[in-house]
Amino acid sequence: MTLRIHFTAEDLARTHLASGVRPLLELDIGIRLLQERSHPVRFDAWRRRAVPRLQPRLAPLFDFIPALGPSADFLDLSAPEAPDHFLERLRSTPARRVVEDLERWAAGRQPVPRAVRQLRQDASLVRHLAEAVLTAHELLVAPYWPRIEQLAGADRVLRQQQLAEHGVERLLSELNPRYITWSAPVLHLTTASNRDGDIHLAGRGLLLVPTVFGAHYPAYDHPDDGQPWITFPVKDSAHATTASAVVTAGALSDAPSSLRALLGRTRATVLWVIAEHTGCTTTQLAAHAGISPASASEHASVLRKAGLTALTRDGKAARHSISPSGRILLNSADV
Repeated sequence: MTLRIHFTAEDLARTHLASGVRPLLELDIGIRLLQERSHPVRFDAWRRRAVPRLQPRLAPLFDFIPALGPSADFLDLSAPEAPDHFLERLRSTPARRVVEDLERWAAGRQPVPRAVRQLRQDASLVRHLAEAVLTAHELLVAPYWPRIEQLAGADRVLRQQQLAEHGVERLLSELNPRYITWSAPVLHLTTASNRDGDIHLAGRGLLLVPTVFGAHYPAYDHPDDGQPWITFPVKDSAHATTASAVVTAGALSDAPSSLRALLGRTRATVLWVIAEHTGCTTTQLAAHAGISPASASEHASVLRKAGLTALTRDGKAARHSISPSGRILLNSADV
């Protein structure tokens, strides 16, 4: 069974690549991956590091985001927003809407998850759920974000070149050939849940969203009030269909363990980010490391005083770069 997305000429003209990976969508897929054991070469090392970091207060996320199937609407993590923006949005969601979404989602589910029963009794608990999302992102996705972005950036260059040289139909046909096939004017998707049906884009076009965690089956949504989108796995060469399992596993590895032991997890990540994004501003450093600008500035200052990084001024902007000593430290660190 396949999900069939029907295109018109107008839809093809409005189909385009998203600007990058979506941090909360990666979290959503990651939570699902932790509930099953598929693709061990790609994800088992990440799973082994992730499981000990899980905290009891994160358990409700696994109730509302199952291994297969949709999550509750109020916990939709597919938007291209930062985790802290999602936190504020979910906190401000009216309790009545939470309960309505919850009842639609829970209808027919047996047994009813414990977290559902608790939220039915007290919708204000959604605030704790919002904080759990933020914590889960910090633990499961943020440590790997610099390399996720780097891998997605390289993929974007390949896809844009393909689009420029061969057009959008060639781009669609090579997104994920095993699970996404193009037979004009219909795009056929094989999903993890074996959904079957027809979607007519009606002139809205399709947004193509890259993903590192979603290395196999595509995810999709066709909202009534926005542009439909699907995910496709990033790839690491023009001739590959997806990034190799080894490349994915490498992107989801921590900063070297010896470096974390020496500097601490956050400071090691900051040094790693500066090396991977030389010339980044403090704001960019904070975004890549998944921490606040104030924290990024503080850690960068300590690293600079230790001679591991350098700071240059570009007008009003301060730009960070790795020093020779910092590079030697990184190159000599154990994974």
